[in-house]
Amino acid sequence: MKYNIKDKSCPYEAVIGLEVHVELKTESKIFCSCSTRFGDEPNANVCPTCLGMPGTLPVLNRRAVDLALMCGLAFGCMINRESHFDRKNYYYPDLPKGYQITQYEVPICEGGFVPITVDGEERLIELTRIHIEEDAGKLIHRGDKTLVNYNRAGVPLCEIVSEPDMHTPDEAKAYLESLRRILSYIGVSDCKMNEGSLRCDVNVSVKRRDSDVLGVKCEIKNLNSINYVGKALEDEIDRQISVLESGGEIRSETRRFNESGGKTEHMRYKETALDYRYFAEPNIPPIYLTNAYIDSIKRRMPKLPDATAEDICEKYGVKWDDAVLLTSSRSITEYFIACAEATEFKTQCVNLFISEILPVLGEDAKGQYITPENMAEVCGVFGRGEVVSGAAKKLIHMSAESGDSPALIARRENMLKITDAAELMPYIHSSVVACEKAVADYKKGKLTAIKQIVGAVMKSTGGRADPVLAEKMIEDELKK
Repeated sequence: MKYNIKDKSCPYEAVIGLEVHVELKTESKIFCSCSTRFGDEPNANVCPTCLGMPGTLPVLNRRAVDLALMCGLAFGCMINRESHFDRKNYYYPDLPKGYQITQYEVPICEGGFVPITVDGEERLIELTRIHIEEDAGKLIHRGDKTLVNYNRAGVPLCEIVSEPDMHTPDEAKAYLESLRRILSYIGVSDCKMNEGSLRCDVNVSVKRRDSDVLGVKCEIKNLNSINYVGKALEDEIDRQISVLESGGEIRSETRRFNESGGKTEHMRYKETALDYRYFAEPNIPPIYLTNAYIDSIKRRMPKLPDATAEDICEKYGVKWDDAVLLTSSRSITEYFIACAEATEFKTQCVNLFISEILPVLGEDAKGQYITPENMAEVCGVFGRGEVVSGAAKKLIHMSAESGDSPALIARRENMLKITDAAELMPYIHSSVVACEKAVADYKKGKLTAIKQIVGAVMKSTGGRADPVLAEKMIEDELKK
């Protein structure tokens, strides 16, 4: 029997916690001056420090601390005025020093929450901590050989650890979407999961809903897509419930997600707790943060996207769901405001921007599609009734491609609305004749049939007819 974990009548409940690694948006690595640029030749951005050569000393990147502090402030964390770095000792080929510099005992941020909305219900997902650490390199498997690219070794990360505060895959996906939106909006990270700048480990267990005893958790490693997080959780929750239903026991293990099969797969069992032999990093002094320093970061931070969305709703009369779209990134917000401020026809600007411009911008949303000045011109000819909606949409793309004035394009391409009854009358006559069945239906009392005739007029005029005038003229013609 397959259970729906979202159904409150389901006898089982999932308990989910996420560990998210966010690559901080710095130009150089956390302890050296090597570039963090993505996509460079393998092992081009390395030096004795990030490769862990004997005799080298790390120097902390202040910008990484600033960005980590912004993370904590954005999520309402408690900021520790003193925090420390530690060494996490383990061996793996992508870790050149044989240990990872991280924060263990005293992280930079503790507590906090991430707001989510699922099925119209708002919730706050509690955080355990946010700490700073360095990234490892990347293994590249080719047949029976494995290559190592150390360009990523030493790139600054924030690890954001949630409480086991989620219970469905939808909540986990909403958490990641909210996290990504906020972090990218305030400029902490570009959060490109396809480039590895936001990666996720998932911890999940299943327990009886009527019991306070938690189940045995399993970890799913290195998920690089929000969609995959949802699919991996769905499969793993089903797997654990099936084991319990058949009388078996869940063993604590690390699993991976097979993207092609849509299933989680066993990697290794966790027989005992790993002993990383943490100890204080001797070469990096503690981070001391004063109230004045924290306040200076607060002043430099942009508004959070939800606060900006509220401003957009109030100023431009935008619905909340649309305002969320307009604050999906700061560059989109700034672009929209530039367009909206350039025209008096705010409503037309909002509708056209969302329907025609947002889909073109893509995930990065860099640059502008049509200039704000030309967008204002489109809104003007539409708002004044000089062109119909379909023509206004076409004008946006034609102006974006050519750079020409939309008003000039409208005149040149014969796109101006036909508002003269005498000019429109031949189209009315021919459409009434062509739509014989619609005319008969209308005369039998099916008044909505007139819409078919209006559609024929719009088609025959290339969408230039004033639809309100056309419908009135058709009514008058049918009454004769």
